[in-house]
Amino acid sequence: MARLPYPDPDSSPEPVREALAALPSLNIFRMLSHAQTAFRPFLRFGGAILGRLELDPKLRELAILQVAADAGAKYEWVQHASIARQVGVPEEQIAAVEAGRLRDPSLGDGERAVLNFAREVVAVPRVSDATFASVSELLSPREIVELLLTVGNYLMLARVMTTLELELDDPAGEQVLGSSERS
Repeated sequence: MARLPYPDPDSSPEPVREALAALPSLNIFRMLSHAQTAFRPFLRFGGAILGRLELDPKLRELAILQVAADAGAKYEWVQHASIARQVGVPEEQIAAVEAGRLRDPSLGDGERAVLNFAREVVAVPRVSDATFASVSELLSPREIVELLLTVGNYLMLARVMTTLELELDDPAGEQVLGSSERS
């Protein structure tokens, strides 16, 4: 059971009710709706991350999976493994991230650079010069900032999920991607 009760959408203010009605019925969205004034702006930000970045969706999802693995966020892993499959991340790469095998032959240099970058962003205050150089060879300045925003957003979500002990939902990748396109 979650450490906080999930808000009753019927008791929520109209803007929160409307937002929840447009989303997949997931515990993360319900829990985030406690933050009534931040909820809709957060959803717009999350929609931009999932649907409007220059950063390649496959790299985005690998980075999110790396955050989920490093943060111990099973909820995030379950949801984003599904989304990763939908955007074309091969099963071998998902399994490699899950097992912590960043040298797995299924991962190319670009994927490794993004995964190492995400891992260091989560673990230390400043990524190493070597890690930054490797990601800079692959990504534009815009994509690097988008990658940082993605990692930061999903680390924050991971902490909401783990601190509040959200119950797992079935994967809703297709619905989540669809709702991000509408937000």
